[in-house]
Amino acid sequence: MDAIARDYWALGVRHIVALRGDAPEAGTSYAPHPGGYANAAELVAGLKAIAQFDISIAAYPEIHPDSGTRQADLDNLKRKVDAGADRAITQFFFSADCFLRFQDEVAAAGMNIEIVPGIMPVTNFAGIRRMAGNCGTEVPAWLGQLFEGLDDLPAARQLIAATVAAELCGQLYAVGIRHFHFYTLNRAELSYAICHLLGVRAEKATFE
Repeated sequence: MDAIARDYWALGVRHIVALRGDAPEAGTSYAPHPGGYANAAELVAGLKAIAQFDISIAAYPEIHPDSGTRQADLDNLKRKVDAGADRAITQFFFSADCFLRFQDEVAAAGMNIEIVPGIMPVTNFAGIRRMAGNCGTEVPAWLGQLFEGLDDLPAARQLIAATVAAELCGQLYAVGIRHFHFYTLNRAELSYAICHLLGVRAEKATFE
């Protein structure tokens, strides 16, 4: 890991998203490599010891499945912040209130770090429900209702996905959030459409 990080720095890479990662097989418990970093906090500290990378870390507006309690989750986040993280990017969520409550909890815990909301445009509802189950994200009933009867209508699903994501971003923008992270799932054109709805304009866009 250290050798890879040094190569990145030599190549001009300055921003790293430092994640612990998941178990290689779904349903199994995570176990660190015996010769590697034990967790994301150790990884952040190791990267900062190599070079002054700009480091983003993961944060969970809803409790990480491995944490068990909100306090344990916040304690883990603080270890990563104390190790030198520059910002946190959240797991996806579907409620602006959920994000804002989490932001308040982080501040109350004494962490002065930017929290960037992770936005997941939903085009495959069944797939998102599976992902949400794995990471502890609540999927509201109203979201499922929006996608009922659209299994064979991909264009309609994209339209709804872009609208829902843009509305969530708009709610967060209205209370001062200015940076967003999109989980594109290799659907760049959908994120582009969402940015367009939000008023962002690019000089040229090409999707291949």
